[in-house]
Amino acid sequence: MSTNISSSCLNSSEHSSNVFTVCTYSFICIVGLIFNLIALAFFFKCNKARSQTTVYMSNLTIADTLLILTLPMRIFYHLGYRGLPQWLCDTLGLVLKANMYGSIFLLTCICFDRCMALSFPLSARVKQGRRKAPLVCLGIWTLTFGASVPIYLIKRRDVHDSFKHCFNNLPVYATQPVVVYPSLILGFGIPLVIMLVCSWGLVRAVRQSTVAQTNQVDGAKIQRMVASSLFIFIFSFLPYHATLGLLSLYRENIPCSMLTAYHYSVMLACLNTVLDPVAYYFTTETFTNNMGIGMGRMIPLNSHSSDTRYRANNS
Repeated sequence: MSTNISSSCLNSSEHSSNVFTVCTYSFICIVGLIFNLIALAFFFKCNKARSQTTVYMSNLTIADTLLILTLPMRIFYHLGYRGLPQWLCDTLGLVLKANMYGSIFLLTCICFDRCMALSFPLSARVKQGRRKAPLVCLGIWTLTFGASVPIYLIKRRDVHDSFKHCFNNLPVYATQPVVVYPSLILGFGIPLVIMLVCSWGLVRAVRQSTVAQTNQVDGAKIQRMVASSLFIFIFSFLPYHATLGLLSLYRENIPCSMLTAYHYSVMLACLNTVLDPVAYYFTTETFTNNMGIGMGRMIPLNSHSSDTRYRANNS
């Protein structure tokens, strides 16, 4: 099923916000790349003290970095170069989409992992399950790319003139109900519910902890960190998926405003690559230092470095 977008709408969209688009993607590309390379260096440097949460974080950093590496061609395109081959547009779109959903799933795993660690600190079954983080990450990479590649292979067989606009046009997965609905439910809806439930569980665990009640750890700061992580997730990915839902309803005759909204929602989704490293900082500072020192071995965060600091501060 093809989308109905007028050429005047596409041409107008190409020239209406090029400066803003180039500036936004340039900011994400430069700042996001610097932040994520620093985070990667930190995670690999601390390889010996790797926790289960760190496994998810390092994979999230890789996904964010791969997404950022697709942005220079988008910047090049919006600067006025229109000679990009269609296969390159498709490939970069595939990498961006796969890594965006990889980021969603990994952020969900991080939140779930932290919730399990704090809510059930002494459960052997939970500890055993958390050790499977590398397999979970492998499954996420397989799922995101495995589900995306067939869509683009089908698109390659059905390419027509309307796709000559490359990054300015709507990708086929943005309008096909068979793709949109699973993306909305499995790719965003279920992860959002898990994030909400686990965030509530984290706040509840902190409030009920004896350490937080005796002011040995800043419970309010931890709650702000949980709220910030949830806000970043919703701020980055809710507009994109809300736009997908609307596009699926208007797929026979898409107005220009919806095309513009889609492009802005993609920018917000890409902005997540800058916000994630900020969340890393608060996670390591708050959970590793405060919770690790305050609770010690009673509520382990699966960080050997936390235990080392705990012994050092009590020796």
